Amino acid sequence: MTDRRPIVVVGAGIIGCSIARELAIRGARCTVIDSRPVAGGATQASAGMLAPYVEAHGGGPMLDLCVRSLDAYDAWIAGLRDEGADIEYRRSGTLEIALSPEDAAALHRSHGEWLEPRAAAALVPQLAPSAGALWDARHGYVDARQLANGLAQSAARHGATFVTARVEGIDRRPGGLTVRLAAGAAAEPGAFEADAVVLAAGAWTNGIQGVRTPPLGPVRGQLLRVEASLGPIQPILWGPACYIVPLQSGARGLLIGATVEDAGFDERPTDEGRQGLFDAARQLLPSLTRDAIKEIRVGLRPATPDELPVLGDDPSQPGVFHASGHYRNGILLAPITAQLIADLMVDGRRDPALDHFSAARFD
Repeated sequence: MTDRRPIVVVGAGIIGCSIARELAIRGARCTVIDSRPVAGGATQASAGMLAPYVEAHGGGPMLDLCVRSLDAYDAWIAGLRDEGADIEYRRSGTLEIALSPEDAAALHRSHGEWLEPRAAAALVPQLAPSAGALWDARHGYVDARQLANGLAQSAARHGATFVTARVEGIDRRPGGLTVRLAAGAAAEPGAFEADAVVLAAGAWTNGIQGVRTPPLGPVRGQLLRVEASLGPIQPILWGPACYIVPLQSGARGLLIGATVEDAGFDERPTDEGRQGLFDAARQLLPSLTRDAIKEIRVGLRPATPDELPVLGDDPSQPGVFHASGHYRNGILLAPITAQLIADLMVDGRRDPALDHFSAARFD
């Protein structure tokens, strides 16, 4: 595969860039195609949380995959930093806050260390009165935009090429696939021949003609960036209706997210989203003021009906590989996704985890 036509990765978000870098490092010829710049879709609106024990309380294969990916993060970031990437990354922990006795009872059954209200207040003095909180020191966050750009630069350094164009369709031909670009694309040529294609276009994957794609739908998420003089806050705060990520480098501030909205492909921010997030954040940090809001970001997360990703080769379409449907966990799952896809495509190794996330489950 590596000595013939390239692998085409459709999508230059966090997943596409992660896979491109891993393929390129292993010697595969790789071309990444996206109509937007690197991290121009859902990635730019992500707070970059790495918190599997919050996102996957129910356990099972999804939690296992998330934990494997979190375990890979330290070495993954170190490798990118060794190549010169400047990436904000901290294992600052999460504090999942109970605002009622009912919340506390539910959190008591989850992973982590339970803190009584006084201990939670000692850890974060700015916190509103609570019924206690669940502390998990393993969790953290990464600057998603810095990470995606660092991955893209590394992929290019290892030989991957990036093309700005919209993929209109994928056609089968003897011996491989043809990736067609939309009319008017600035890229030349207007089509790419490939031995294999990785579908990593997020919520836009279903718009690609000529291939069967899993049922994916866009879920709008709005995220606030605020700058407030509240004093240092170390852990990520997680409440019933929002999360708050304290940033440490550059302009100190907070990221507050995120709405979950069925709005189709509408990427516009809304007053309702802004107000709802701000009100939810004030339940946790009552000193926040409205003038602290500096920016609102919007992204469309790709979600499947079961809210699980679609990973691996397509049993009904030779040469087509899926890496989509990551929904709220694209940043967290990026390293393990890249590893599993590259293992399969370059080395022919099939990880047992892929059985749980195959596109065949929607047949």
